[in-house]
Amino acid sequence: MQREAHLWEALVPVFGMAIIIVYSMVVLELDPHIPIVISTILAAGMAAKVGLGWNRIRDGMINSVFRAVEALIIVMIVGMLIGSWMLSGTVPTMIYYGLELISPRFFLPTGAILCSIVSLATGSSWTSSGTIGIALMGIGAGLGINPALTAGMIVSGAYFGDKLSPLSDSTNVAAATAETDLYKHVRSMLYTTGPSMLIALVLYTIVGLRHSAASVDLATIEGIQGALQSQFNISPWLFIPPIIVLLTAALKVPAIPSLIGASAVGGIFAAIFQGSSLTNIMTVYLDGFETSTGLDLVDRLLNRGGVNGMMWTISLIIFALCFGGILEEAGFTEVILQRVINRFVKSVGSLVATTIVSGIVSDFVLTDQYLANIIPGRMLYKKYDEMGLERYYLSRTLEDGGTLWSPMFPWNGCGAYQAATLGVPTFSYFPYVFLSLINPFVSIGMAFLNIAVFRVGKSDPIKGKVKEAPVET
Repeated sequence: MQREAHLWEALVPVFGMAIIIVYSMVVLELDPHIPIVISTILAAGMAAKVGLGWNRIRDGMINSVFRAVEALIIVMIVGMLIGSWMLSGTVPTMIYYGLELISPRFFLPTGAILCSIVSLATGSSWTSSGTIGIALMGIGAGLGINPALTAGMIVSGAYFGDKLSPLSDSTNVAAATAETDLYKHVRSMLYTTGPSMLIALVLYTIVGLRHSAASVDLATIEGIQGALQSQFNISPWLFIPPIIVLLTAALKVPAIPSLIGASAVGGIFAAIFQGSSLTNIMTVYLDGFETSTGLDLVDRLLNRGGVNGMMWTISLIIFALCFGGILEEAGFTEVILQRVINRFVKSVGSLVATTIVSGIVSDFVLTDQYLANIIPGRMLYKKYDEMGLERYYLSRTLEDGGTLWSPMFPWNGCGAYQAATLGVPTFSYFPYVFLSLINPFVSIGMAFLNIAVFRVGKSDPIKGKVKEAPVET
C-alpha cells in the first residue's frame, strides 16, 4: 500500500543523483548514461520503500518515456536531416557564403537573431539548432570564435524563438497546463523574455566587438573555403532545403513530416549536385556523413549526423526519463514542492521565484522540459488563483524557468540534444547561454517590483479591458 513519502525519502534520490552524476562526470570523466541508470535504481528502491510495487515503478518509467516518443523520433529524423544536408552540400554552402557575408564583429548577435527567426517560424529550437545552428558553428570556427560561445549564442536564439512561437510544443504545454489562452500566454512572455533577449544581444555584441576583421585569420577562412570547394559543388541552389523548412512551417506542416521532407530533399540534392549514389544517400541517413578534407577543423564540423549518430543522445534521454518517471509516480516531486510552497511563498515575488526555481530543479531532476512545466504548474496554480493573478502570468513564469533551463543540463533531453547536435558539451556552452541565465533574474525582479504583474480585474494590456469585481491580494 503506497503512502506519502517523508521529505527525506523524496530527497534521497534527488541528492543521490546529483552526487552520483557530478562525481562520475567530473572526477571519473564518464558519460552520464550509467550514472543515470544507477540513480534510477536508487529512485526505484526509495519508491519501493514508500509502497510502490514493481508494476507501478515500471509503469512510471514507461509512461514517462511514452510521452517523449515523438521527441525521440524527431531526434532520429534530425540525424537523417543533418547527414543528408552535409552530403548534399547544403550546410557546407551555408558555411562557405556565411564566411564571406557575416561580419566577425556582429556574428554573435546576427546568429542569435537568425536562430530566433528559424525557431519562431518552425516552433522548434531543435530544428533551428540542427539546421542553421550547424552552419553557424562552422562559420564561427572560421572566424576564430570560441565554439562554446557560438553554441551558447545558438541555444539562446533558438529558445527565444521557440518560446514565442505558437507552433512550439513547450509553449502549448505551458499554456495548457495553466489552462489559459495560447496567444495571451505568448504576448505575456514578451514582457520578460523580450528584455532578457535584448540584454543578451547587447552582451553578444560587446563580446563580438573583440573579433574585428583585422583579428580574423584570413588564411584559416581561405583554408576552410578551399576544403569545402574541394569536396562539394558549392551553389546558391543549395539554400533551397532550408527555405523548404521555413515554407512548411508557414504552412503549419507538423514537425515530423516537415523534417522528413527536408531530409528527402537533401538526399535528392545530394544526387543532383554532388553525384551521390542511392546507396551512399541511404548510408548517410543511417550512419551520418563522413569525409576527410585534409583539414581537421573542417572534418570535425562536417562528420556528423545519421540515425546512429543520435543513438548516444536517445539512450541518455530514455534513461533520464525513466528516472524522472519514477519520481513522478512515487509523488516525490510533489512532496518536495509542497513543502517549499508552504514555507517560502508569502508574496507575488516569492511565488514567481518559487515557480522558476521549481522549474529549474525539475529540469535537473525530472530531465524533461514538459514535466518541468507541468509539475510546478499543477502544484502552484491554486496559489496564483488565491493571489488574484491571471493564469497566463503563471504560464509565462513556468516558461521563464522550466523551458529556458531545459538545455542547461547534459542529462536533460534538451541539453543532450543540443550538445550532440552542436558538438559542444552542455557545461561548456552553459556560461554563454545568456538568455537562459538572465531571464529568471529579470522575471523575479519584475515580480518583486510589481512590473507587468497581471492581476485578475486590473487594467490589463493583454486583455485590453478591466473586469468587474476585481480580486484583491
